[in-house]
Amino acid sequence: MIANVIIGAAIFGYATWALVKFINRSKKGKCAACDLEKTCSTNQCGVPPK
Repeated sequence: MIANVIIGAAIFGYATWALVKFINRSKKGKCAACDLEKTCSTNQCGVPPK
């Protein structure tokens, strides 16, 4: 019984964390949500460098 509660809390906690992270990134704009943000040298986020 306790194991089920712990597993359920872990799943719910991770889902909440992922949702909050997604919302915070979307508020920052297009480039903040881009996976290439740290290596992007242009203003064209989402377009891989040539």
